[in-house]
Amino acid sequence: MTAALVAGLLAGYGIAVPVGAVATYLVSLTARTSLRTGVCAALGVATADGLYALVAALGGSALAAALRPVLVPLRWASALVLVFLAVRGAVTAVRHYRGRRLATRSAPPPPSPARAYLALLGITLLNPTTVIYFAALVLGTRAADAVPPVEQGVFVLAAFAASASWQLLLAGGGALLGRLLTGSRGRLVTALVSSGVILLLAVRMLL
Repeated sequence: MTAALVAGLLAGYGIAVPVGAVATYLVSLTARTSLRTGVCAALGVATADGLYALVAALGGSALAAALRPVLVPLRWASALVLVFLAVRGAVTAVRHYRGRRLATRSAPPPPSPARAYLALLGITLLNPTTVIYFAALVLGTRAADAVPPVEQGVFVLAAFAASASWQLLLAGGGALLGRLLTGSRGRLVTALVSSGVILLLAVRMLL
């Protein structure tokens, strides 16, 4: 039981800690909206990690083999979503900045917490790296005997908890960043930098 708990925690932190496009978008989203929205978005990412950990624990080698033929389309779909987010974030930031300067109309409302949760859940589910990571981890540590369902459950819950704790930490950092950069120009620069990083990561994913 303890071994499954430790393995799940390590698996969750292993996939969550490296800062990529999703983490960058999460921090930027929280900075532009609120901590509540960021927390819901963070839980969306953690839910996707938990689902992939569950599928990997149950699927094993059959899952890894089934995903190989569609790995390239999944990578392209993920990259296109990231490009869309980068462009949309930059355009929205410029519109907000110009709207505040010209005072012609109010800025559009930020995404609701529920919408942020679903958006980050979908973005993370499109990333094939997550499921391949968990599948390889389970295959590499699986013993000859079948793993009891209780230990599988502990592994999945621990992976979810580890991912959630890290994503919530990122959301908290985004909320702090939002409070520090309260000016319209600071928010514009933050959004443009975030969009640029997400775009570069999307290009790197394809290469």
